[in-house]
Amino acid sequence: MRTVLNVIWVVLGGFWLALGYFLAGILACLLIVTIPVGLASFRMAAYVLWPFGRSVVKKPGAGAGSAIMNAIWFVIAGWWLALVHIATALAQSLTIIGLANAWVSIKMIPVTCFPFGKQIVASGGVL
Repeated sequence: MRTVLNVIWVVLGGFWLALGYFLAGILACLLIVTIPVGLASFRMAAYVLWPFGRSVVKKPGAGAGSAIMNAIWFVIAGWWLALVHIATALAQSLTIIGLANAWVSIKMIPVTCFPFGKQIVASGGVL
């Protein structure tokens, strides 16, 4: 069932969201200082492309470094990626099939804004 949900997700907006994260990662990697932000963006692109069967949990031991990187992330990419999630959710909510996807897109906004100190896990363990 997860595969079917993921395919519907990709068709109804997941591809464009993942492309946004990928572009943010490329832009962040252009500056040497923000390479960790770019790597986080690539990690999020993989999650956004195929979200069903995965969840985001707090990473044990995340501290002040994660808070600083979250602030940098939010300024560089987080706020506009959150806007893309909102726009995608609005478009997805126009159909009954897309309502579930719109809800998933809205649920991704907190991790979109502040991804550091978080970990993407599958039902069988860490990805």
